[in-house]
Amino acid sequence: MKIGIAQINTTVGDLVNNQQLILNAYKALVAQGAELVLFPELAVCGYPPRDLLFKSRFASDVEQTLHAIAAEIHEVPAIIGTVEARDPNEAGRPFFNSAAWCEAGRVQFTARKCLLPSYDVFDEDRYFQPALAPVIHDWNGQRIGISICEDIWTAPSVPTKRRYNVDPLTSFAEQGVDLILNLSASPWHEGKNEAREPLLQFAADRCNCPAVYCNSVGGNDELIFDGGSLVAHPERGLIAGLSAFRSENCVVDLSSTASPVVSKHFNLKGNAATYDALVLGLRDYAHKSGFKKGLIGLSGGIDSAVVAAIAADAFGPENVVGIALPSAISSQHSRDDAAALANNLGMEYHEVPIADTVSAADTALGPLFANYAADVTEENIQARARGMLLMAMSNKFGALLLTTGNKSEISVGYCTLYGDMCGGLAVISDLPKMKVYALARYINREQERIPVNTIEKPPSAELRPDQKDEDSLPPYPVLDGILRLYVEEGLSSAEIIERGYEEAVVRDIILKVDLNEYKRKQAAPGLKTTPLAFGVGRRIPIVQKYVS
Repeated sequence: MKIGIAQINTTVGDLVNNQQLILNAYKALVAQGAELVLFPELAVCGYPPRDLLFKSRFASDVEQTLHAIAAEIHEVPAIIGTVEARDPNEAGRPFFNSAAWCEAGRVQFTARKCLLPSYDVFDEDRYFQPALAPVIHDWNGQRIGISICEDIWTAPSVPTKRRYNVDPLTSFAEQGVDLILNLSASPWHEGKNEAREPLLQFAADRCNCPAVYCNSVGGNDELIFDGGSLVAHPERGLIAGLSAFRSENCVVDLSSTASPVVSKHFNLKGNAATYDALVLGLRDYAHKSGFKKGLIGLSGGIDSAVVAAIAADAFGPENVVGIALPSAISSQHSRDDAAALANNLGMEYHEVPIADTVSAADTALGPLFANYAADVTEENIQARARGMLLMAMSNKFGALLLTTGNKSEISVGYCTLYGDMCGGLAVISDLPKMKVYALARYINREQERIPVNTIEKPPSAELRPDQKDEDSLPPYPVLDGILRLYVEEGLSSAEIIERGYEEAVVRDIILKVDLNEYKRKQAAPGLKTTPLAFGVGRRIPIVQKYVS
C-alpha cells in the first residue's frame, strides 16, 4: 500500500485556510500515487483549539468544514483529524477528539481518541470524552488500526505520569491489524525526537505491522510542532522520515524494500533543532498574528544578539528593525557591538539615546524621592524608559516587539516588569543562559553573524556603572544547574543540595524563583523548547507560602 503523509501547518481556528491546505495536500499526494492519505490530529481546526471549543458555533462550524472537505475526497480515502460534538444530553465532556475517515464524497465514520493527556501543556480532559476502545477498520483487504497521538504513548519507556489503564496498542495486537495509523499534534521540546522513533518502532513491533505517524508542523502560540512524521516497520525498522520544522507531503510505499525515504532535515538534534524550532515558532507566531516585521532593542549583549539572528531568519533581515537605546552609563563597546550585529545581519538599525528621557523621569520624581537613597528604582527607570520607547516604535511601525530575556533571568526575576519585559513574544524565554551561548556559537558556525566580542564579554544589564550579572547571581553554569533541578525536575532544596550545590546559594535562588512568579504571569508568551517551560504548562500560584 502507498500511504500519503500530509505534514501540514494549520492555524488554530482558520477553518477556511485549513480546508484549502488539506485539499491541496490531498490532491498533490493522490497525484503522486497515494492510495490512502493521512493528516495530523485536529487538522480541520488546528491544535490546540482550547476554549474556542466552548464558543457556541465553533464545533458546528468545524463539522461543516469537514463535510465540505469530504465532498472533495473521492476513491482515495483521507483520514483527517477533527472535533466531533457529542449529544448534549449525555454525561461527560461535550466533544470527541476524532479522526474522520472520508471517502466517496462523505465522512464514512469517525474513530475517537482513547487517551487524553492532562499534564504539562495538555488539558484535553477539559474538553474531550475518551473513547472506550480504538477503532479497527477493514478496508481493501487490510485491517487498519486508527489511533490519535497519545494513544500510542504506552510503551514501557514512557514515564509513569503518562501511563493509562487503557492501552490501544494491546487492543490492536490482540485483535490483529495489518497497519497502524496515528494522527498526531505532538509539540516539540529538546529530547522529544529521541523519544518518538523508538515509540513508533515499539508500536510496529508490538502489533507486528507497519506504523504510520503523521505529525503537525508549525507554531501556535507558545507551542512549536516539528513534524518529523515517520513510518516504522517491524522487520525493516525506519522506512520513512519527513522533515523537521518544515511542511512536507510524502508518499511511502509500505511494500517496497528499497532504502528508507528519509529527509535530510529529519530528526534534527541539539542546537540545529533548537534554532530551527525558534525560527519557525517566531515566524508563525508573527505571521499568523498579522505581523510582517520584527522590532528588537539591541543592547550589544548576547541575548538580544541571538534574538536578532533568529528574527532575521524568521522575517528576513529587511523586515527587522534593531534599536539601540544607550543611557548615560552605556559602554561604548556595547554600542559598537549592537551596530556591528545589525550590519552583520543586514537589518535596519537606529540609535535612540534615553538619557533625556531618564533625566525627565528623575526630575519628575525628585520631590517625592528626596528623602530616599538611590537604589534599584533608579536603575529600573532606565529599563522602563527603553520599554516605553520601544512600544511606541512598535505601535508606529506596526512591528512585533520581541523581548530578549532568557530562562535563567526570568526564573529569578532578573528582569524589569514593564521595562525589558515589554513586548509581544519572548523568543528565548525557555533557553537557559548557557544554552543561549551555545546557540550563539551555532549561529556563527559558518561565518561571524554575532560579533565575537558579544559572545566573549561578561554579561551585564548595564543599569549601573561596571555592573556584571554575577554581582547579583551565581555563575550561570551553577544557576542553570539549580534551576533545571528546581523548575524542570521539581526537586526540593534538600535534594538539590545533595547534588553538591552550596546550601546558601540554593536557598537564595529558590526564594527568588518563588517570589517572582508575579512577574512571569505578566510576561509576554514565550516559545517552549524545554520539557517544562514557564507558561501554560506550569501553574504555580502567585500567592503561596510553601517552602520546599
